[in-house]
Amino acid sequence: MAGAAFFDLDRTLLRKASGPALSRAMRESGVVSSKLPGESVLFWWMNAFGETLGSIALARQAVLVAAGKPGGAFDDAARRAAQSLVDQIGPFAKILIAQHHEAGRKVVMATTTPHHLIKPLADALGFDDVIATRYQVGDDGLYNGKQDGRFVWSWGKLASVKEWAREHDIDLSESFAYSDSIYDVPLLGAVGNPGAVNPDPRLLVVAIAKRWPILSFEAPPGTLTFPVVNLEARRLAMMLTRPETFPYVRFEINGLENIPAEGAAILAGNHRSYFDMATMAVVMGRTGRGASFLAKRELFDVPLLGPVLRMLGGVRVDRDKRDPDAADPLEEAAVALAGGDLVGVMPQGTIPRGLDFFSDTLEGYPGTARLAAMSKAPVIPFAVSGTEVVWPRSSSTPNVLSFRNPPKITVNIGTPVDLAYDSEEADTERIMAAISRILPDDAKGLKATSIDQVASTYPGGRIPQQDLPDIERAIAANTAKGRKATAKKATAKAPAKKATAKKTTAKKTTAKKTTAKKTAAKTPAKKTTAKRTAANTPAKKTTTKKTSTRKTTGDAS
Repeated sequence: MAGAAFFDLDRTLLRKASGPALSRAMRESGVVSSKLPGESVLFWWMNAFGETLGSIALARQAVLVAAGKPGGAFDDAARRAAQSLVDQIGPFAKILIAQHHEAGRKVVMATTTPHHLIKPLADALGFDDVIATRYQVGDDGLYNGKQDGRFVWSWGKLASVKEWAREHDIDLSESFAYSDSIYDVPLLGAVGNPGAVNPDPRLLVVAIAKRWPILSFEAPPGTLTFPVVNLEARRLAMMLTRPETFPYVRFEINGLENIPAEGAAILAGNHRSYFDMATMAVVMGRTGRGASFLAKRELFDVPLLGPVLRMLGGVRVDRDKRDPDAADPLEEAAVALAGGDLVGVMPQGTIPRGLDFFSDTLEGYPGTARLAAMSKAPVIPFAVSGTEVVWPRSSSTPNVLSFRNPPKITVNIGTPVDLAYDSEEADTERIMAAISRILPDDAKGLKATSIDQVASTYPGGRIPQQDLPDIERAIAANTAKGRKATAKKATAKAPAKKATAKKTTAKKTTAKKTTAKKTAAKTPAKKTTAKRTAANTPAKKTTTKKTSTRKTTGDAS
């Protein structure tokens, strides 16, 4: 026997109660002339705290409002309400409905709301059936003020669901149910896969005690939403992550207007420091939007940190494919994008080490291009610099004491990348080139000129022995070029001096040139090796290699 998925309506599928929209639609269509006494207060309470015995008592009396009216009197109001309510459905509810259908399950709306008022909405959302309270229509074609069958609420809802399941050969132990209300505990407890969606305070306690999933259809699966107040933890984190939170840093953010105010988008940027994530949180805080982000598996394996990252919207990336049963991170990210979310990713996958850190040419994993092709969401490039000063890779903690002269972090945000979706490799190159083009000036043309400088790009500041020869040759070549440039500047300035000084300078200049030539003569092997190293370095880590071998997706590591 197959399972099915049963969805409650108010404060579950819908962000709020359906009552205000239904009442307004009935007034507009002329079925009723005015609001019920205390209606506004009642709906406010339901939106904030969920169902109460008092609100349900009033709902039972609604059958009397229909008495004496023709059976089709509410059809226009129901259509009007559906048009209004469909926009109030949580974005991830629609995705979940589609996923249940793809899995071969029937999707059923189970609600106390009268069937004749809610059927058009269920049809618009693609539900297979509706289990709802029904009103009797007499032989004269008029509502007679009586219910037709059960009042579909609490134990009555469970009885109606069981009856429907028997008629449709459905196994409840293989089924799913979603509700916000403590009064739906009988139904939630009867299925194999219950979900407490935006639970009221009492259902929250029950869900925690029974270890039922606590969900929100406003945020991607796995992210934490504080029940009752219905506030996403990631949005709260973004609100708290402001420039004032980091008094030891100065932020310069350019191009913030390029991040869309609504709708899906992929934010793809370079990776220079452990502080990049905090920097992006500051940027996202400025947009007022929450975001999911891809991060390496190792971070999620850290006790306490892992669950927190997950609740804040983190998507776990197993770069080495150690867990064959792990969820595809791109599928998770695609779900977030389908719900109109933002997703942040750093296609480089890790902070470049050694000489790669100083290169203007950025290389990335193809996962970002693949995610863009899957979702067709625009890719917004961003480039950061200065984060490596705040928290270099060689340090286990950031420098939080630079209050007097805080370093500047620059973030440049570009316009969407023009992708062809013809090849992951080609689109990856387009994305990385777009990031390179908007690199802040202080991140361009960098040269390794000292061992300490290069050591800061390695964990613990320790350079592997096998990397030292190439690094030393590169430093020697870069410093030799620096001396040549200094000599040329001195030569260029010489003619401006007096005649007597010119003779003296000419001699000195000749000596300097000779020295420069000697130096150059003595070090051709070093220069050649440096050039060869520079040429060979990409061969160790090329875009093509990343596309075709181990690397499959970038992350924020």
